[in-house]
Amino acid sequence: MKFHDYYATLGVERSATQDEIKKAYRKAAQKFHPDRNKEAGAEEKFKEINEAYDVLSDAEKRQRYDTLGSNYHAGEDFRPPPGFDPNQFGGQYGGAGFSDFFSSMFGDRGFEQGGGRRARVARGADFEMALPLSVQEMIDGGTKSLAIDHPEAGRKNLKITIPKEFAPGKRIRLTGQGGAGGNGGPAGDLYLVAQLAGDSLFTLDDNNVLYDLAVTPWEAALGEKVNVPTPTGGKINMTIPAGSQSGARLRVRGRGLAGGDYVVTIMIHTPPAKTDEARAFYQEMKLSMPFEPRM
Repeated sequence: MKFHDYYATLGVERSATQDEIKKAYRKAAQKFHPDRNKEAGAEEKFKEINEAYDVLSDAEKRQRYDTLGSNYHAGEDFRPPPGFDPNQFGGQYGGAGFSDFFSSMFGDRGFEQGGGRRARVARGADFEMALPLSVQEMIDGGTKSLAIDHPEAGRKNLKITIPKEFAPGKRIRLTGQGGAGGNGGPAGDLYLVAQLAGDSLFTLDDNNVLYDLAVTPWEAALGEKVNVPTPTGGKINMTIPAGSQSGARLRVRGRGLAGGDYVVTIMIHTPPAKTDEARAFYQEMKLSMPFEPRM
């Protein structure tokens, strides 16, 4: 049989990392999935992509492939070395339509009565995607509707349940929402990994929720009570101590994520001197309130 260059099938270098292999597979599988691509040859290409990923995504199979296939090029005749028994590695690999080359290297599940080859059942690939959440969604949990770009199925609408105190890096497993199985095999799973949404008012430091509070110079100098948004919605009244400087922190215990604190950082914002009156005011301040902040 002919040697299959799995790296070329996925369009990656032989030195590719697992992340690079996974990304290449997702892109290729989405392009040639039979449900989306009705062109001639798309289904066969999809099977080739899955066969390549089945090998290169598994460290042991990839090492075995690299060792036995290192002297071959795509399209050349391939013969395993004398005495090589693929079944010593198990015979449960692959999915329907996988090639004779694959079977030669990794074993077969046997044959149907009457001498026909038994089609192999394969579980679909697992996928992992980011799940952007606000701090409030992480703290409160609840249900959420979202649209995702599935690597194989394209645009999908999902409704998920987010556990309370759901921190970045934690995962939600959606059983059967991953890649399609082969020859009636079960679909893989989809994992949604929590991360802080990019448009959030807040940032996170472990379980502490951080917020930058803009204040005027007179609020910082004289002290003031101001309304501050909270991670769980609504506002609280906070006192800015007189003489506060930029970078000073105000802490509310236990109002962060999973028992962490809510930390408010004072950021002094100076009004711009856009008019003659404003410039004259600043000049008068300079003369009447001499101050050297760099001492």
